[in-house]
Amino acid sequence: MKNTFYKYQGTGNDFVMIDNRNGNFEHTNNALIAHLCDRRFGIGADGLILLENDDDTDFRMVYFNADGNESTMCGNGGRCIVAFAHFLGIVGTEMEFVAIDGRHKARIEGDVVSLKMQDVLEIKEKPNALFMNTGSPHHVQLVNKLQEFDVKREGARLRYGIYGEKGSNINFVEANKDNGFSIRTYERGVEDETLSCGTGVTAVALAMHHLGNTHATTIAIAAQGGNLSVDFTYDNGGYSDIYLKGEAKQVFKGEMEW
Repeated sequence: MKNTFYKYQGTGNDFVMIDNRNGNFEHTNNALIAHLCDRRFGIGADGLILLENDDDTDFRMVYFNADGNESTMCGNGGRCIVAFAHFLGIVGTEMEFVAIDGRHKARIEGDVVSLKMQDVLEIKEKPNALFMNTGSPHHVQLVNKLQEFDVKREGARLRYGIYGEKGSNINFVEANKDNGFSIRTYERGVEDETLSCGTGVTAVALAMHHLGNTHATTIAIAAQGGNLSVDFTYDNGGYSDIYLKGEAKQVFKGEMEW
């Protein structure tokens, strides 16, 4: 039968979005999810997100990587589902929803979504890099000549070579002329570079503050797909009240048999 889907993007990070409040979409159909995300034979996306009912919050977010497997938190996906929920009329401009890593507050103004991320109380130092969990695991590494860097090759090497089969997302970063930072990210589950990664942008902002490369608590981050900002409170080595902010837009609506 034909089913309705929506396509959303947040700074180039794109998602198949499905209203699953009726519960008809099967979480365990990994092959179908991978097919829908396929850019040649399906709809095409970095991931698929289900919007579902939740007893304690406005809705539940269930996120799958492009390989069809349910994954950890996706920051840009979180911003996109906020825009989707607002479009569906089930929330106003402020809301709270639950994802795999817990509850998130959010607000939307036009196309701009501010999403509250989980607190980060531990940052691990590795040779030439930092590691933290911002809802998903992230390796952050400063490099020179970011735009010339082989993100796919080096990202894959670090993703498996340091973190094994379970892996980590790998972020490469350098300071830019706008007093912010530029980022390129290799995402596990996609197994390639993506145009933007919200939890990665969050990790980079906190990492740059942790290293003393900036003392600002509002940090501009330029991803390949657009600009984001991260606000936070820093206290005694920990980060709280972390907000990821940027545009999230509906690209199109369609129907497909599955």
